[in-house]
Amino acid sequence: MTLAQVRSKTERIREFSALPFLLVAGVSVAGAFLRAAPQAVTGGPLVAGDVAWMLTATGLVLLMTPGLSFFYGGMVRSKNVVSTMLQSFVAMGVISILWIAVGFSLAFGDSIHGVIGNPATFFMFTRVGALTHPDLAPTIPLVLFALFQLKFAIITPALITGSFAERVRFTSYLLFMCLFSLVVYSPLAHWTWHPDGFLHKMGVLDFAGGTVVHMSAGFAALAGAMVLGRRRTHQAGEPHTPANIPFVILGTGMLWFGWFGFNAGSALSASGQAAMAFATTNTASAAAGLAWIFFDGMRGQKPSALGGCVGAVVGLVAITPAAGYVSIGESIFIGTVASVISNLCVHWKNSSSTLDDTLDVFPCHGVGGMVGMLMTGLFAKDVGLTSGHAYTFFLHCGALVFVAAFSFGGSYVLYKVTDLIIPLRVSPDQEELGLDLSQHGEVMQETATVTASPEPLLAKTA
Repeated sequence: MTLAQVRSKTERIREFSALPFLLVAGVSVAGAFLRAAPQAVTGGPLVAGDVAWMLTATGLVLLMTPGLSFFYGGMVRSKNVVSTMLQSFVAMGVISILWIAVGFSLAFGDSIHGVIGNPATFFMFTRVGALTHPDLAPTIPLVLFALFQLKFAIITPALITGSFAERVRFTSYLLFMCLFSLVVYSPLAHWTWHPDGFLHKMGVLDFAGGTVVHMSAGFAALAGAMVLGRRRTHQAGEPHTPANIPFVILGTGMLWFGWFGFNAGSALSASGQAAMAFATTNTASAAAGLAWIFFDGMRGQKPSALGGCVGAVVGLVAITPAAGYVSIGESIFIGTVASVISNLCVHWKNSSSTLDDTLDVFPCHGVGGMVGMLMTGLFAKDVGLTSGHAYTFFLHCGALVFVAAFSFGGSYVLYKVTDLIIPLRVSPDQEELGLDLSQHGEVMQETATVTASPEPLLAKTA
């Protein structure tokens, strides 16, 4: 059977209705005819150095999402590479439109009792202009701050996809991603990063998203793996063979490079704090990557490229909430501890549980984020436990439990709601065929022919 014939058959497997296009068309019309309003609140003068750095940092953070697509895409089986990579890429489009329409308002609009932003504050980016904002963007344009924060909102749902890789329906993923961004991510961002958010006012420290991004994604991933259930290959005990380890290495490099914008950019200025966050980010990742490889070696395993890459990313995750608050030496400790703990969690998950978190999102991002949050309370300059102050550490312990419960519980409900509207999981035949063909009619590499085995499967799924 030729590839063209396979694609012809997959064209009959249509799951899209007119609704997604009509939504995009509606937002497009609103954008064309809604008159932009000037900023209601403005601050002092722009600082050119800060603007230049934040433009650079914003681009670096966006680079992380393509990096994540290579990182995840290389880890799945070859028949699911395109689907897995597309799930990261499509987040850039969907969340960008959603953020402009209402997401930025929910996260950073006028606070309603410290719980959520007023959705009308910046609806369709009205009153988001090129002037500073005294609370959100004191030295850079408010629109630049909004775009910087957009990149965080993009990568968070993309991180979740690794947990349900190889079995999720593309259309249901799109719906869940929108619901998660509005119901889980935006409130967490408001609580933690808005000046009037209740966690922020209590003193919770999250420099660049260990809580807002990684814990929320990690616990959403845990809920997703539980709701969607185990892959057939996982139930059969078949070994998981990554499709392309060089993709994983490339993705890790892109993530590491982009993470400098993620963490150092969160200083919102070209400052000494940004420089320290840059340094701690690099050092924690280096320590974690080495710790993962050497810890595996101590247990008699070969040093693997996959292990080194995963360890490096765990270090980046763990240093994220603490990056601007700790010393370079402390960042080494944070990276090493997080790497060992996540390594043990992955080993336990694979050997002693039936949880099918395909790409170990919860052990790496969820657990790594929790370790980072606790380490922030331990080491944060002037307010941490090592500085003689217990309040921040115990506050972080309580906030960790609260955020974990909210992220897991909220995501679990959203999965169930999504499943009622569009079934979350593909059919067994589609799963066996692979999501690349069954969902998108594409393959990782063009060839003159493909095996004849997809034909009966396509006949069943058509």
